[in-house]
Amino acid sequence: MDLKFNKNEDHNKLLLSDLKKRLAKVKLGGGEKRIAKHHSKGKMTARERIDYLLDPKSKSIEIGAFAGDDMYKDYSGCPSGGVIVKIGYIKGKQCIVVANDATVKAGAWFPITGKKNLRAQEIAIENRLPIIYLVDSAGVFLPMQDEIFPDKEHFGRIFRNNAIMSGMGITQISAVMGSCVAGGAYLPIMSDEALIVDKTGSIFLAGSYLVKAAIGETIDNETLGGATTHCEISGVTDYKAKDDKDALDTIKNIVDKIGDFDKAGYNRIKALKPKENPEDIYGILPASRADQYDMNDIINRLVDNSEFEEYKAGYGQTIITGYARIEGWAVGIVANQRHIVKTKGAKTKPSEMQFGGVIYNDSADKATRFIANCNQKKIPLVFLQDVTGFMVGSKSEHGGIIKDGAKMVNAVSNSVVPKFTIIIGNSYGAGNYAMCGKAYDPRLIVAWPSAELAVMSGKSAAKVLLQIETASLKKKGETITKQKEEELFNKIKSRYDNQVSPYYAAARLWTDGVIDPLDTRTWISMGIEAANHAPIEKPFNLGVLQV
Repeated sequence: MDLKFNKNEDHNKLLLSDLKKRLAKVKLGGGEKRIAKHHSKGKMTARERIDYLLDPKSKSIEIGAFAGDDMYKDYSGCPSGGVIVKIGYIKGKQCIVVANDATVKAGAWFPITGKKNLRAQEIAIENRLPIIYLVDSAGVFLPMQDEIFPDKEHFGRIFRNNAIMSGMGITQISAVMGSCVAGGAYLPIMSDEALIVDKTGSIFLAGSYLVKAAIGETIDNETLGGATTHCEISGVTDYKAKDDKDALDTIKNIVDKIGDFDKAGYNRIKALKPKENPEDIYGILPASRADQYDMNDIINRLVDNSEFEEYKAGYGQTIITGYARIEGWAVGIVANQRHIVKTKGAKTKPSEMQFGGVIYNDSADKATRFIANCNQKKIPLVFLQDVTGFMVGSKSEHGGIIKDGAKMVNAVSNSVVPKFTIIIGNSYGAGNYAMCGKAYDPRLIVAWPSAELAVMSGKSAAKVLLQIETASLKKKGETITKQKEEELFNKIKSRYDNQVSPYYAAARLWTDGVIDPLDTRTWISMGIEAANHAPIEKPFNLGVLQV
């Protein structure tokens, strides 16, 4: 191992350590005191409920662990968006579980809570996955009601999705394990089956105080909407559980009886571990996002037996395309090559070189054709992003880079096989789009701690913004010294770098999470397994292309 490898390894392992610390913090939800108070009521926390529900020692992945991270500071934050979402196995069946975290503002819905719940439902709909709701929520967070209540992608969309999923035959099971009030009361009752925990669960459109204020009736919450009321009088719920574990055991028994699903038929054989050591990734991936490396070295540590069948290896070399297997699943990989490559017949002239991480005309053309091939063969696509954007300048423009880029974006947009995106390094500008960013419906999209998402790098953006800022100050008659210019640059870059962070993106659900690179195979494998629940319903059609 050389010195550069060791320095890279140290840097990336520090990033991994930071990731683990951040995860440990968000997993505390509202904090240890609120967890203790929750336990004193005889209730399990949201994470404890999910852990008990999922099969022991089985794999699971958490969606949106960093949702809400460093947001809503005026309201003491909203760790994990106040709701925990995991894809895992119940009685051997893959399901998605959504659990309100009542240690965070009594499980109230912030804007990001609604967005995260909708993301969970989107995953269930796309993959025809059974979805389990563990309800314990005080309803909409009233100080921010204008950002969660009335719009198309707000709170009401949840119930619309309940109805849509019901019509699609997607199993929905709800357990009311705490408060379930106002509009939120519709969620469990629009599910296929609803459970309620005795004494701690309650469902009503308006609580006792509001009932007294509205119609003058005096009544306690338990009589108004407790387990006995809804299981024996109203018939709103189907099962009464004595405690949290009893409710979760009932869900396990229900899921155990669900019949098999129609499969999409993606190809899978026995899984093999990579021959090359996956831990080498920490030393291969450069500490600086500007440095070069060979993406093939990363691919060989992600795919089964380190076997990769490259497609058009000598053409369009700034994008790597080819076939492989991940945990036994056949995949088509589209990856950005990050070292400078020579064009055909080139010697050393800069004009005859192609820069790593940049999408050129030929690489866009190659990627388009490969994506079409994968759709033809029904092979899921995996995008490995480390992209600075499309090539600019007269040579590219005259060669039709916009046309070739549009073809690639068209292929990604119209792809009918499931897509999975891993942001390894840079994810800048239109490169994010062409390499299947969030706007292009990847089934799952995650970032490594080394990732950066933005229109351009912090340094480039700061230079542009500095020019605008200094021009404005000069117009006002201010003198800009070298020191003042440097201070402005550092201030702008610092602000922009914060927005480039993978945690900034994860907080806003632009990605489904920030993960250890060694967990990448699990995310892709579980993602394809989920996608296999949903047969392809339409043919691949690129539409109109300027060829």
